[in-house]
Amino acid sequence: MTNVIDLNAIPTVPAEDPAGWQPDPEHPRRRPPWIKVRAPGGENYERVYGLMRSNNLHTVCEEAQCPNIGECWGRGTATFLMMGDTCTRSCGFCDIKTGRPSPLDWAEPNRVAESVRALGLNHVVITSVNRDERPDGGAPIFAMVIKRIRQLQPGCSIEVLIPDFKGNENALKIVMDAQPEILNHNVETVPRLFRKVQPQDHYEWAMKTLENAKLMDPLVLTKSGIMVGLGETFDEVAEVMQDLADRGVDILTVGQYLQPSKKHLAVERFWLPEEFDRIQEIGKAMGFKWVESGPLVRSSYRADQQVRALSQLNHFRLREAQAGD
Repeated sequence: MTNVIDLNAIPTVPAEDPAGWQPDPEHPRRRPPWIKVRAPGGENYERVYGLMRSNNLHTVCEEAQCPNIGECWGRGTATFLMMGDTCTRSCGFCDIKTGRPSPLDWAEPNRVAESVRALGLNHVVITSVNRDERPDGGAPIFAMVIKRIRQLQPGCSIEVLIPDFKGNENALKIVMDAQPEILNHNVETVPRLFRKVQPQDHYEWAMKTLENAKLMDPLVLTKSGIMVGLGETFDEVAEVMQDLADRGVDILTVGQYLQPSKKHLAVERFWLPEEFDRIQEIGKAMGFKWVESGPLVRSSYRADQQVRALSQLNHFRLREAQAGD
């Protein structure tokens, strides 16, 4: 048995209710009818789940209760969560536990790379908890896993979803020197809500991380994501999008925040599908190379398609791998 919640078993707000897209504080898991996901299951899903448990690995798919876990695991892909399952920060939206983490496991990069090879992945997403107890934020772990995946699964493109490292440029450089195809750091929300949503983070750190990544490696695709439904206005979201575009960010993801439990931040509003469509139009007009905008969009959604379509670095590596065959 797995501990994944079947979101389809959760009742939705009746569509005929004129205020049906408004959240119900008494029933935080009640959602509007357009938020529907595939129930997790199937041969590939069970294979991925078994592999994660046998290698003592964690995925953000599970820890953050991602609504797309059935779709992604069903096609044999996953986002690996490294450096443990305990975070040093206490963001109000996140279902990953907060506390004092265990020491880093320096063998973990090899286990992750072995799993990538066992799954036969063409693209992998690597993320982590925050490790603020370390001056380098755990950056060497990212570099190690990138290099090991390159050795064990040549031609596999790599996206890293990194913390802000408290704005530490030296830590960021450790990651960038390993040359991931996609460098992702999610801004998550608008500046006005940072203290409420992610009190240990700073908007300036997020923007500087993305800007510096592109300066350190012009070939890298930079990416960021925004959650909506926490009290932001449409105009505020558009302003954040413009800030990201001004820093050369290539890929933008925008999705609906879903409250994991009553102890987490409440949903202030469910955005309508047509509002996500409008975000997509605005993003393209701002110059983003790729925009994913929809109620169930999450940071790693369709990441494999993004890198295949956009990454020059990945095309170079694919040619190298083919030449070596």
